[in-house]
Amino acid sequence: MNVKRSILTGIVFVLVVVGCTNTSKDINEFNKPAMYWYKKIGESISQNKMDRADAYYISLRSEHMRSPLMPTAMMMLAHAHMDNEKYILSTYYLDEFNKRYRASNNREYTDYMKLQAAFLGIRDVYKDQKLIIDSIDKANTYVARYPDSDYSPLVNTMLIRLRMSQYLLNENIAALYDRTGKKNAAKIYREKNVGSTLGMGDIIAPIKGFMSKVFD
Repeated sequence: MNVKRSILTGIVFVLVVVGCTNTSKDINEFNKPAMYWYKKIGESISQNKMDRADAYYISLRSEHMRSPLMPTAMMMLAHAHMDNEKYILSTYYLDEFNKRYRASNNREYTDYMKLQAAFLGIRDVYKDQKLIIDSIDKANTYVARYPDSDYSPLVNTMLIRLRMSQYLLNENIAALYDRTGKKNAAKIYREKNVGSTLGMGDIIAPIKGFMSKVFD
């Protein structure tokens, strides 16, 4: 899993670099103080020019890797990309932060941010079933690891919604198999909900688009 994660992180970084190539050509600046690049990142974010912000970050990292401005710049970019619904890029910066600053007291917060990015990144519940399952596992891990976290109520809210989505998805697929006469397949999906802390009586499913509305 670590190898796969490293490969994915590398791919994301390449995409960031490639996406910034044209912007970097327009910048044509180098050998600047760390504060210069930091201010440029902030200005670009405020103007919603995220390609340019990413390019300035690369310059900051290349010229001032050990600058005390680096962690703040990473978090700025992680938040900005999340606000722009670029959850993979947001997660990339959070992963970079965790790798570089393992001893940081912010790990509890960055783990929460990563969980939020995964949660908000669920677009198609049918296609993202594995992401839902993984997010449930990570949310459970978070609650166990940080039992007194200020973010626990938010994590628990996400966890409930994820479980509701998983439960309703299983029921919806089972109902589909019932309609097509595949009783054994329907039974398999209903058995997935056995032992769940939720029941249909706890969930009010919207008539249309119920899977997406669970996340509203």
